[in-house]
Amino acid sequence: MPGNSLFKAAAASTLSVTLACLLSGCAPGSAVQATASRPQAAGPFATIAQIAEVDARFQSYNVEMVEVTGGRFWAPYGGPADEVYRMRGPADLTDTKLRALARALGPVYMRVSGTWANSTYIPAEGETLAEPPEGFNQVLTREQWRGVVDFSRAVEAQIVTSFPVSPGARDAEGVWRTQQAQRLLDLTREAGGQIAAAEFYNEPNASMVGGLPKGYDASDYARDFAIFDKWVRKAAPQMIVLGPGSVGEGALASAPVNGVSGLIRSQDMLAANPGRLDAVSYHFYGEVSQRCGARRGTSAQKAEALSPEWLDLTLREHDYYAGLRDRFEPGDPMWVTETAQAACGGSPWAASFLDSFRYVNQLGLLAQKGVKVVMHNTLAASDYALIDGDTLVPRPNYWVAVLWRRVMGTGVLAPPETSAEDLRLYAHCLAGAPGGVGLVAINLGDEARTVPTGTPTQVWTLQAASLDSGAVTVNGHSPGLAEDGTLTGLNPISSGDTIAVPGKTIVFAALPEAGNSACLKGPA
Repeated sequence: MPGNSLFKAAAASTLSVTLACLLSGCAPGSAVQATASRPQAAGPFATIAQIAEVDARFQSYNVEMVEVTGGRFWAPYGGPADEVYRMRGPADLTDTKLRALARALGPVYMRVSGTWANSTYIPAEGETLAEPPEGFNQVLTREQWRGVVDFSRAVEAQIVTSFPVSPGARDAEGVWRTQQAQRLLDLTREAGGQIAAAEFYNEPNASMVGGLPKGYDASDYARDFAIFDKWVRKAAPQMIVLGPGSVGEGALASAPVNGVSGLIRSQDMLAANPGRLDAVSYHFYGEVSQRCGARRGTSAQKAEALSPEWLDLTLREHDYYAGLRDRFEPGDPMWVTETAQAACGGSPWAASFLDSFRYVNQLGLLAQKGVKVVMHNTLAASDYALIDGDTLVPRPNYWVAVLWRRVMGTGVLAPPETSAEDLRLYAHCLAGAPGGVGLVAINLGDEARTVPTGTPTQVWTLQAASLDSGAVTVNGHSPGLAEDGTLTGLNPISSGDTIAVPGKTIVFAALPEAGNSACLKGPA
């Protein structure tokens, strides 16, 4: 983990200096190294049990395939009332500012997929095209994919993707062929990268809107997945096979795909090829944004953004897919490979501090459930992005992501008790500090709350002038990016043995001297 690898053991005389440096993003080699013995148990978090372990790349993100190729993506708000999509050019993945911001989130998985990936054509070496071949909707140039690989290496991201399955990727009988998938795999290797994990294709339960042949059903999927599985085991045996990658089945009465004819159920897909996945993946959006609300009849409501019902919808979807996992893929880990505030690019407040409460809460709840990886959609495209794609200004959720990366390690601790219903608290082993505990508190109410820690504590308090603001402060300072590519304005402050959590704030806290026995096994 950047900025934390030098933290080995905490000495009383150097601990606060070391931790402040490491968690504020000091350059490697600049931290003070402590060498004293591990801290003794202290405070109410000393004995809290570990209940789960997440991936070191737990908090990850998506870069949509349509961002790479250019094409129709979710239109910005403020245009014509009925505008859903707008054309955009390919993203500049060579931009030094974007790379610096992305690097601060690493290590991560970077998923390059989405609906458009289902019908994207990869040309052969030397092949020049004026337009996509029949059966495809867009072209991913070889140079564009080399750019993806180069970006991934520069920002410490492992690539996750899916493969073309539209009519152009099939034979005359409509059976899926491996040629395009093999071409993408070979191109990745030629560029010096590898595909760490992949879903067969994007959101197979919604095939009717994903570029699949008309009438495509569960039996077709079962046949094609068997071909895919055989190909993977031979061509890329090290690649993690994820699936099914479906969306919105937890409560079909209110899911984004509800009412669309031709829906394929994940349970049918999994039943046809049981035990063939390395991890069970799914996508989650609690609702659609206003862009798609007219089609759907409902959309996410701002007034509900801090309600327990909205915040806990992520559990509904998890429990549904966990049940399928237990039936058809027992023992497999679970990944959420796409999620954000709302489908269809996010609501107008997805880019504001208001959505950060959902973001933190979702990460905390899913970690407690043992979900290994959560991939936010997107890094830098549309309203739900961590970074404004046009200005490259980090949004509130970006700073949440940075602090989560620095404070919350891979060991997940049992839910701590809180003093009020509107205060939610999540605890992990402290990143890089054996025996230490990392906390994040979200205060949904207006009344200030306190959390006793019983041990020296350092905090980062995120606040905004209003919940609608697209900017936050951390301990009263505006975080930013320096010219040398380092993050600024993230220094922690000491709070003694109590954490103050003002109303409508998010507070991260480090308890390096907690002495938690479950966290003594080494860096989390």
